Amino acid sequence: MKKVMGLISLVLIIGMLSACSGGSSEKTSKEDKKLTAWAWNINVPVLEAAAERYKKDNPDFELEIVEIGREDVYSKLTTGLQAGGQGLPDIVLVEDDRIQGYAESYPKAFLDLSKYGFEEHKDKFPSSKTALLTVNDKVVGFPFDGGPTGVFYRTDIFEEAGVKAEDIQTWEQFVEAGKVIKEKTGKPMLGLDLNGDDGLYRMMMNQQGSLYFDDKGKLALTSEESMNAAKVIKKLKDEGLVKNTVGWDAWISAMVSGEVAAAPSGAWLSGSITGQGKDTSGKWGVIALPAFEEGGNRASNLGGSNYVIMESTDKKQEAYDFMEYFSTDEETQLEAMKGGLFPTLNTIYDEPIFTEEQEFFSGQPIWSTFTEQMESIPSVNYTGNYSLAMDESIKAQSESVSGKVSMEEAYEAAQKRLENRIK
Repeated sequence: MKKVMGLISLVLIIGMLSACSGGSSEKTSKEDKKLTAWAWNINVPVLEAAAERYKKDNPDFELEIVEIGREDVYSKLTTGLQAGGQGLPDIVLVEDDRIQGYAESYPKAFLDLSKYGFEEHKDKFPSSKTALLTVNDKVVGFPFDGGPTGVFYRTDIFEEAGVKAEDIQTWEQFVEAGKVIKEKTGKPMLGLDLNGDDGLYRMMMNQQGSLYFDDKGKLALTSEESMNAAKVIKKLKDEGLVKNTVGWDAWISAMVSGEVAAAPSGAWLSGSITGQGKDTSGKWGVIALPAFEEGGNRASNLGGSNYVIMESTDKKQEAYDFMEYFSTDEETQLEAMKGGLFPTLNTIYDEPIFTEEQEFFSGQPIWSTFTEQMESIPSVNYTGNYSLAMDESIKAQSESVSGKVSMEEAYEAAQKRLENRIK
């Protein structure tokens, strides 16, 4: 009897151990399949919604989204790459102006998507975006949102001054319109943080097919394109058409409170205007960025982001499959747009929303203004020294408009300083 009881006890113990072992294995297996992504702000709910839809056809799929501040993402990403990939997730959100720098500084950081077939989707995105993401013959990221530009303007202020926004075709005409508006209404044309940001300069450089560096990587702060842009900014300042708006909050506040007449910016600004200026509905319009000469290019970009898969992940195929779905799924892109992220997936541009009249913007179908320019946005070279170059560009802008030195001297000095910093 004792032997029988002993055998029964042994069987029960083995069964319990097996059950425990099985449960642990199942849990480990599930954890092994889980993907982790780093993102911030409005990007998080878009990822969450896409993951839920993807999971319907892929029941084993799990995505953990870690919401981290934008600058913290870059700090942690840099630290992880310097440590050979340690502590990094599978997927990371990286902005347009940062991605080339990472890809050049860390050639083995990001998965080469061309090896997984993503190039078959190339025609679904603007050439400026695909060119940006092709570094040393590798496709290093999935295109997501973009920042096609335009001039957001207060229709009430323009009407009071008797200025028709649609008549503004060039930057020279923009300045002249600003002078009329200032004379008739007392309002400056736009708000700028001349000592802390060079967003307007970057837009004007981009529309000319350049930036701080040309397509060969050569410094361009003293180039003809740079002088064209700097000249417009200096003239706006000299004519008293600029309100000094230090920081984001002051800039937005000046627009929604009617202290300034216009704001050249990326399409994403619409979200801030409609969110913070609810009582200004019907008092806004949008025109394309002015050109430097009659008939010149009016398309440019400011902002935008992409998703990368880390080469260090051991779930490359799983991460690729989800991100391929995410970047080409039309419902996902439309959801992103509702949150203020302008989609670069061109297969959705025939959706009704892109031609619908927007009540807030005086009944204008503003999204068509942005989609029409997507294929005309020039590709530019950010390089790995983008942050250093921006710092020197802002200094040059500040010195140029101050009048302490000439515009040419300010940018020549900035270029020399940048050369030394890069060396």
